[in-house]
Amino acid sequence: MPSHTFQLNGETVTVDVEDDVRILWVLRDVLGVTGPKYGCGINVCKACTSHINGKAFNPCSVRVSDISADDKITTIEGLADTAPGDGLHPMQDAWLEHDVAQCGYCQPGQIMAAVALVNKVRKEGRAISEADLDTIRNVCRCGTYSRIREAIKTGQEAMARGL
Repeated sequence: MPSHTFQLNGETVTVDVEDDVRILWVLRDVLGVTGPKYGCGINVCKACTSHINGKAFNPCSVRVSDISADDKITTIEGLADTAPGDGLHPMQDAWLEHDVAQCGYCQPGQIMAAVALVNKVRKEGRAISEADLDTIRNVCRCGTYSRIREAIKTGQEAMARGL
């Protein structure tokens, strides 16, 4: 069986799985990292959203053979480690402040998509617009979209302050 090595939440991991196994199953079933959720398996619902090299991606649609040893995957479990200080990431704090979660199933993917979007627009030298928020396609079955949008704005402000 082939071996695949990559960075996961700041640590090097090696897994022995077939080349066509999706990263989501490597994370959940092989490595026991269950923050990325299985929702659809076809890159539609975005419940599994994580980061690869700082950008949002959906591990349900990426084969392990498409990942290199230099690729850095961050899941919700490792997000707080990417922020300054101790405790939660500022976006996670914003989620709590706005009481976003209802059932909570989609929230890890929602938070990871939000952080990637904030980082993207910050690199462009601007703040998040309503049009940017419209680009987040993560599905929330409970319909907490208005709270999600407000939390992203609050999280963006906290990330800009370096909290």
